[in-house]
Amino acid sequence: MASSAPRSLLAVGWAGVALLALPLGGMLVRVPFARLPELLGSAASLDALRLSLVTAALATVASLALGLPIALLLHAGGPGRALLRAIVLVPLVLPPVVSGLALLYTFGRTGAAGRLLAAAGVQIGFTTAAVVIAQTFVSLPFVVLTLEQALDGVGRAGVELARALGAGPWTLLWRITLPAMRGSLLTAGVLALARSLGEFGATLAFAGSMQGVTRTLPLEIYLQREDDVPAALALSLVLMTVALLTVFVAWLVPALTRGRVAAEPGVG
Repeated sequence: MASSAPRSLLAVGWAGVALLALPLGGMLVRVPFARLPELLGSAASLDALRLSLVTAALATVASLALGLPIALLLHAGGPGRALLRAIVLVPLVLPPVVSGLALLYTFGRTGAAGRLLAAAGVQIGFTTAAVVIAQTFVSLPFVVLTLEQALDGVGRAGVELARALGAGPWTLLWRITLPAMRGSLLTAGVLALARSLGEFGATLAFAGSMQGVTRTLPLEIYLQREDDVPAALALSLVLMTVALLTVFVAWLVPALTRGRVAAEPGVG
């Protein structure tokens, strides 16, 4: 179908696409593909990759576990809904390093919560746990927004019918709401995983950069960019691949969901 938009405006659109695509292509042509096994097999690279995968997976689980209740809270409405949504969206607009400092001065050794934790013998700042918290902090808004939108699409007729038949809140959640949100839950998880893997500023400010403990892939790339550019490019390729897979999955899941719904009997 031909577009009705002015051709000059479409040309500007293509220029915008080029602005996004050319830097990625410029990096790809510099990647030493022949040396990838060697570069990705170094101790520092493997430590960073392992730590990133473990912490990002934990942050994704935490983001989903916290994001669903927050989304339900927003969906329920109420006079404080706008303020609550503003609080949830703050990490999206804060510079990551500011997010890291906020976490540090809350959960660090001198923070209000950090002093209480220290009294109990628990230290969070500059530990692997700090990496997970930082990744969760920046990923949570993506999960909440995705799930809140999905909740708006859950059929109210089925929920009201089940409630009239005596179904309680937990039954409604497990039997109706969550099954209707399967695709959105997967999309939210993929977005959280990708955002966690790419997190840099908050992690550096709150967790530091210690090999095998807090130095994730983005931090390793940052360190390698001066001393070992090929290694930095190889690690960047890993993150770029994850980003592309994330975009693909985030597009594929809703498409499959729409196709499944359209194929159901009785759906016009």
